[in-house]
Amino acid sequence: MKVLVCIKQVPDMESKFKINADANWFDENDLAYRINEYDEYAIEQAVQLKEQTKDVDITVLCIGPVRVKEALKKALAMGCDRGIHIEDENSSQKESSQIASYIADFAKDKDFDIIFTGMQSQDRGSAQVGIIVSELLNISCVSTIADFEYTDGITVKRELEGGLKSIVKVSTPAVLTCQLGLNTPRYPTLPNIMKAKKKEMLTISIDNLDNSESLSDTVSFYYPEKSSGCLILEGDDAELADKLIAILKEKTSVL
Repeated sequence: MKVLVCIKQVPDMESKFKINADANWFDENDLAYRINEYDEYAIEQAVQLKEQTKDVDITVLCIGPVRVKEALKKALAMGCDRGIHIEDENSSQKESSQIASYIADFAKDKDFDIIFTGMQSQDRGSAQVGIIVSELLNISCVSTIADFEYTDGITVKRELEGGLKSIVKVSTPAVLTCQLGLNTPRYPTLPNIMKAKKKEMLTISIDNLDNSESLSDTVSFYYPEKSSGCLILEGDDAELADKLIAILKEKTSVL
């Protein structure tokens, strides 16, 4: 069985974000980066499938500048077999359909049985890439899976509103986008980190893949406007009531 895991390197959400000079994305200087959280569930599920069935070959793919190789190295240390780095210095400016077209063009002749992706990325949060990949490859897709089982076929659970879950059975090939709670991603052990250094890492230029035109552009990127601050009133009940009435008379037309 051939499995492809698509991951993204995103800024650590604890970083201090600044808007870049063009006001269309973050200033990437001084940001720390990590694997997108939802993509870690995708990696873990692929590795668990390999441990279960043994005859599984896992390719992990990441699009971005040279720094994304660190994300690929971690994925290899978690148990993936080879890394594919699609080098694109401007990947942060590409929208979902473009990213999906690169993945689909790479995967179209590789006969992958399962393609795992995260449900969404933590920076853009579009939740579109995996679904568009399935459409471009003309294969089945189940999104936001919260449970996975493989026994002569794929059975997954999807979370619905109101605490309900739907059970979906799907045949291969298929794209599965992974949701929070699917599993608990493992930490790479030191021996596996050392083994990962010997695993194949292939770099492909973005110029060698289908480059679809952007369907949307980021017009502006800005901090949300700060709302007015709050006022804390102190005193006994009678004093609080008098203060509140005075504020309502002064600041509003309620009274």
